[in-house]
Amino acid sequence: MPVDIRVIAATHRNLERMVSENQFREDLWFRLNIFPIIIPPLRQRKEDIPALARFFVAKKSRNLDIRLIPAIAPGALERLMKYNWQGNIRELENMVERELIRHKGGQLMFNSLPDYREESPTISDQNTPETYNALSLDELMSLHIRKILDKTNGKIHGSGGAAEILGIKSTTLRARMDKLGIKYRRERL
Repeated sequence: MPVDIRVIAATHRNLERMVSENQFREDLWFRLNIFPIIIPPLRQRKEDIPALARFFVAKKSRNLDIRLIPAIAPGALERLMKYNWQGNIRELENMVERELIRHKGGQLMFNSLPDYREESPTISDQNTPETYNALSLDELMSLHIRKILDKTNGKIHGSGGAAEILGIKSTTLRARMDKLGIKYRRERL
């Protein structure tokens, strides 16, 4: 029986690189790579965040049977746009749903969103070029990771964990901690 179909496949992986590394079948790549549509991650198209956030608020409000759809506070929209969104659109959708579940009335504030700053860290007055002691990259990384772990009370993964604050996967953070000799929370106890 003849059929006329088109297959649409989506992935977050770089299949072209995987083919060159022999991690993906080349013949399958050529069959799939007819009309590629590259969609950049949410962190590279932050201008879409307000519309997406409003869409998810309306959608999740219906799913949660919330009759009066809450508005998003203007300051909250700015916070959403400054966040890094490593989990892409799914992370935004989950954040909206979490906020609606906790919602007690008024505007949505997104106070559970970790505080990410886009501006680069400044050198304090104590660390002026004349008094600054040069540290190796490993020493500097170790110092920074320890400060973040202190800030999160040793929490590595999950919401508000050190990996999320640092913008890396928790497995990557643990590997770096192993390399730098930093003990995990469970090892500290």
